[in-house]
Amino acid sequence: MSNINEINDDFMPVFLINGFLESGKTQFLQFTMEQDYFKADGKTLLIVCEDGETEYDEELLKRNKTEAVFIETMAEMTPDRLLELELLHNPERILIEWNGMWNQDQLKLPDDWKIYQQITLIDMSTFDLYSANMKPLLYAMVRDSEMVICNRCDGIEDLSGYRRTLKAMCLGGEIIFEDSEGEVSEIADEDLPYDINADVVEISPEAYGIWYIDCMERRDRYEGKTVEFTAMVLKSPEFPKNYFVPGRMAMTCCEDDMTFLGFVTKAREAKSLETKQWVRVRAKIAYEFWKDYDGEGPVLHADSVVPAQPIRGYVQF
Repeated sequence: MSNINEINDDFMPVFLINGFLESGKTQFLQFTMEQDYFKADGKTLLIVCEDGETEYDEELLKRNKTEAVFIETMAEMTPDRLLELELLHNPERILIEWNGMWNQDQLKLPDDWKIYQQITLIDMSTFDLYSANMKPLLYAMVRDSEMVICNRCDGIEDLSGYRRTLKAMCLGGEIIFEDSEGEVSEIADEDLPYDINADVVEISPEAYGIWYIDCMERRDRYEGKTVEFTAMVLKSPEFPKNYFVPGRMAMTCCEDDMTFLGFVTKAREAKSLETKQWVRVRAKIAYEFWKDYDGEGPVLHADSVVPAQPIRGYVQF
């Protein structure tokens, strides 16, 4: 969790901890309160939106100058009600333990409240059930999370598929797997659906999603590699000269949640391309600073860009 002492005083910092019932939110918050990085002057207001089996330790709350308020219905989570709680308790920061059965997209905060950090906890023993039956709720929780902590991974031999699924929902977040003892589980390298050691790595339409996620995270595997794939052109007046983005549409949750997945590409052919045109790209992968990455990320340097037939369907992970 972020250091509480690095917060801008211009807004009320909100730490949002979410997850479905019994995912470990209460335990995580109680552990966090005891850590040095969360120690600071002033009071903490803890808004609890779910009555789980684990109760908060009253002595721990008192010791850490934390006042707990319990909210029973989503209807109570209005900006006016939240402002009343702020005026009543005068906190320096807000913790929210979110109810996973409430759609987080409906959360409205007061104008001067800002989500400073969002962390999602997932019980992997029930992940398949929630993913199959409540995917929109899961996506709303995971999408903007800085970190997704997947606990209770004991007995799951191959976590790579789960990692891709979650990474597709939460492109900018860190995915962490833990066993029952809290130890981070190692994820073995999977058998990729393409020959990573080929002179030109051919990315099939079916493998595009796997390649995209893996390339974002495994610089050691892809830097300097030449790849070839088919994608749709995206151009913008904001791009520098000779740059475009070849990519594919991915359905991360449902048809209302479509995302264009592609990497910035430098190509001499860029000026003659049009948005939504389909092309076959052969390019070398580098990792360079780009503002949309908030740091370094994959930037492709094209050897060739030629017209191609459209690909039907969405990216699969």
